[in-house]
Amino acid sequence: MRKTFGIIMVGIFLCMGVNTHAQSTFKVGTGVYDVTGPAAEVTMAGFARVGMHTGGIYTRLRARSFVIEGASGERVVYVCADLLAIQQSVMMKVIEKLQKRFGDTYTYKNVMLHGNHTHTGPGGYAWYTLYNTYILGFSQRNFDAVVDGIVESITIAHNNVAPARIFVAQGQLENTSINRSLDAYNANVDANMYPSTDNTMTVLKFQRLDGQEMGMLSWFSVHTTSLLQGHTDEGTGDFNNNRLISGDNKGWAERYFESKKGTDYNAKETFIAAFANGTLGDASPNVIGNLDGGGINDFASCEISGRKQFNKAWELYHSATKELRPEVRFRHTFQNFSEMMVDQEFTDGLKSYKTAYGAMGINFTAGVERDGPSNLPYLKEGLYLGKLDPAHGTKLIFLDTGIFDPKWTPDIMPVQMFTIGNVGILAVPAETTTHAGRRMKDAVRDNLSQIGVDTLVLTSPTNTFASYVSTREEYNQQHYEGASTLFGQWTCGAYRQVFQKLSKSLVENTPYPDGPTPPDMSGQQMPLDDSVFDQVPEGKEYGDIAQPMKGTVNRLDIVFMSFWGANPRNTFKTNDSFFVIERKTEEGWKAFRHDYDLDTAFYWDRVGKHQSKIRVMWHVPKDVPAGTYRIFHSGQYKTRQDTLHPYEGYSNDFQVAPSKKLWISNCFIQNKKVVFRLEYPIATEYDLGEREKFVTTGKVRFMLGTSREVYEAKPNKSYGAGYFSAPLPKGVKATSITVPKDYAEDAYGNGNSEFSTE
Repeated sequence: MRKTFGIIMVGIFLCMGVNTHAQSTFKVGTGVYDVTGPAAEVTMAGFARVGMHTGGIYTRLRARSFVIEGASGERVVYVCADLLAIQQSVMMKVIEKLQKRFGDTYTYKNVMLHGNHTHTGPGGYAWYTLYNTYILGFSQRNFDAVVDGIVESITIAHNNVAPARIFVAQGQLENTSINRSLDAYNANVDANMYPSTDNTMTVLKFQRLDGQEMGMLSWFSVHTTSLLQGHTDEGTGDFNNNRLISGDNKGWAERYFESKKGTDYNAKETFIAAFANGTLGDASPNVIGNLDGGGINDFASCEISGRKQFNKAWELYHSATKELRPEVRFRHTFQNFSEMMVDQEFTDGLKSYKTAYGAMGINFTAGVERDGPSNLPYLKEGLYLGKLDPAHGTKLIFLDTGIFDPKWTPDIMPVQMFTIGNVGILAVPAETTTHAGRRMKDAVRDNLSQIGVDTLVLTSPTNTFASYVSTREEYNQQHYEGASTLFGQWTCGAYRQVFQKLSKSLVENTPYPDGPTPPDMSGQQMPLDDSVFDQVPEGKEYGDIAQPMKGTVNRLDIVFMSFWGANPRNTFKTNDSFFVIERKTEEGWKAFRHDYDLDTAFYWDRVGKHQSKIRVMWHVPKDVPAGTYRIFHSGQYKTRQDTLHPYEGYSNDFQVAPSKKLWISNCFIQNKKVVFRLEYPIATEYDLGEREKFVTTGKVRFMLGTSREVYEAKPNKSYGAGYFSAPLPKGVKATSITVPKDYAEDAYGNGNSEFSTE
């Protein structure tokens, strides 16, 4: 009887189509971990300026990971890290460590590592010489911080995997990027059919089945080059190259989004917001002009770009209703791009051509006018054209990086593709121009549409870094992007060819060759000198106050204090903070701000050879609670014997009070109304962000003539931003209008300086 019952039940399950090993939803895990590295004396990767050394932190760098498993059990990992790029060294060692920890669960095939291309992070983690020359060596400790941080973020996500839903939304984000090489772009035969930059933002929303929010992953194409210039000393007006580590405009958007969602960076499961890049190769955030993003300084420009991206991502995230089907597929191959035969379909349509060995053109040395020119004499993008090598076309070669021994740039490139429901993700190991990205997506569109993929994103640079990819037409103009396209004029065609073949393999569910394995170049680099010891002035201790905080500081002010400390290279404070601004409450002192918050900055200054000043800067927000505060700083100092010792110190207590610097910028009587315009203090070159200009909440109390009667004006948007109005009282002669001190205020109690029309 039992046997018969079992047979019947099996039959019922088969008829119902039940698969006891399958799931009807995605399984998703998310994780975030610190990859900041050394905050002192390591050259930043990106702008290729030897003197642009790290010397503090604006926002910490983090790796944000998404582990996604489909209904059939296939699993992929997408990581967005606040790095210039994922160097081949990082990719290889991350996979190696993951396999030691998880076996064959994670491989090159299903792990996609993306650097969102910040130019304000410490370098020295590449194996290839071209990307370490201006760093002046290889930083093993920074390399370890990057690799370990990525592995930890994936591990956290792995341990959080649980049933979830994924939603997708897309929208247009205008006036946030501009094509920095428009002459090269316009050389494309079909350039006028499209905008010169890709203005589409794509957002994935991750949510547990019970509605718990897990995270957001967005892609938008724009260079993370808002921050180049930075202020150095309080009150001097001396501006030098930025020294503060940050995720630039995308890091700003990430931190702001996560602050709105209450992210806890030390929790094992918390909300994460990743702002990934796309076809950024010729897309600049400096929309006003050369190096100008619209702010009074680069920190303000960084916020302007970051806030635009945040606003659009926030809108799309909260309006996303299109749910992805729980299906995951992936393909990956390694190809030697220095010797690929590219079919005529992807060349000039006449015949097949071979790609070239890696080489950088002379125009590469000119830099980019809008995002950081080299300012070398007689050099300008597109100035030098020639034909020294048929495969390299119009490129006049400056460095034969692919034929040096050892090679200065990689030639074995990973090409990878994921599909998550109806979303396809193409991973390119180089900075891809707007139109090159379009052509790559076109190469896979028809194939992937057969499995229902209707949304395509390209993520670059991803998995490895090999400079740029431009279209053949752009390449022949030899602007910075074309001169930096390593493998000659058929590079883009080679990627299109591989992507098309990968998409066919993915759709038909056929295997694709793994290709050659990149070489492991561990231990072949020149190490950076890390031998530094610390001292403090005679009579001082580590953690002592060097410059106290003023006893009372006002909202909207920029304030500083400093400690005698030690070199931040001694400890990276991973998943921690070099300082904490604490607020006094009835329950005791509570952490209020850290070195990664958007209104603070942590500066390190060398004094003499071995002394260090640690400066804390706070751009006090308009809505900070009034009360008592102090600053806690901690670090490690190194002795001559290379031993490390912890230290800590506190600032003096100080009060935060409302601002008294709101001001009436306009006042008039019109249509029997008294009208005011109320503004916040004007922006300064030391601001840490874009200052809000107009007061839009609160009230303006005023008096007319010699009368002591007080009237009240309320916000009136019909006049414009910052305007307040009140009816002119009948029978009252307005011979003068007076707003005494603190009679005008915003919603937070910040008051005005005295105003009168007399």
